[in-house]
Amino acid sequence: MTALGAQCAVLVVVDVLSFSTAVDVVLSRGGAVRPVRWADRATAAPPADPSWTLRPASLVSVPAGAVLDLASANGATLCASAAGTGAVVLVGCLRNARAVAAAARELAAGGPIGVVPAGERWGVNLLESGEQGPLRPAVEDLVGAGAVMSSLLGYGSASVEAALAAEVYARASVEDVLHGCVSGRELIAAGHAADVALASQVDVSTTVPRLTNGLLTS
Repeated sequence: MTALGAQCAVLVVVDVLSFSTAVDVVLSRGGAVRPVRWADRATAAPPADPSWTLRPASLVSVPAGAVLDLASANGATLCASAAGTGAVVLVGCLRNARAVAAAARELAAGGPIGVVPAGERWGVNLLESGEQGPLRPAVEDLVGAGAVMSSLLGYGSASVEAALAAEVYARASVEDVLHGCVSGRELIAAGHAADVALASQVDVSTTVPRLTNGLLTS
């Protein structure tokens, strides 16, 4: 992240299941999110409503003006790391991919844009204390990054990885991918199918989360 941020005018962090989707839901309702590194999760302020968690479906009633500390091993941690790179940091998901891509184009003003699929980790249970496990592939973030990239094609020259992500997105059945991938199946098995359904919605939001002074606002 540090190396990429040094080369880019804008960084877009994509963590579809579930940090980026949770951020979009909160900001769409007029709230804000403070991303907290996983290692610092013990310092996160408790939510005003204990039912509010990283699960997007728990956040659909968040009132305007609410500020939530959200810790995650991937998306939130990457946002916190990106903050020190000097790049403008945006958060994208399937729900706001087109809006985030348009904002990235404008903010980059011809400079490089980096789209970062967060990936997933083995051995992380957000309901328990425990160290984050090693990275594993996360096809949902590849598709989410591809959704952003598909709206950036024609802006400069895309890397092979970026072009491939856009191609994967163009060919994918988003709903099938999110419900069938490892992360989606884990959430559904745990009773969180509503989170997967929210994350599967494409371009239903015009919210553009931007990290400023440690806070994601739109």
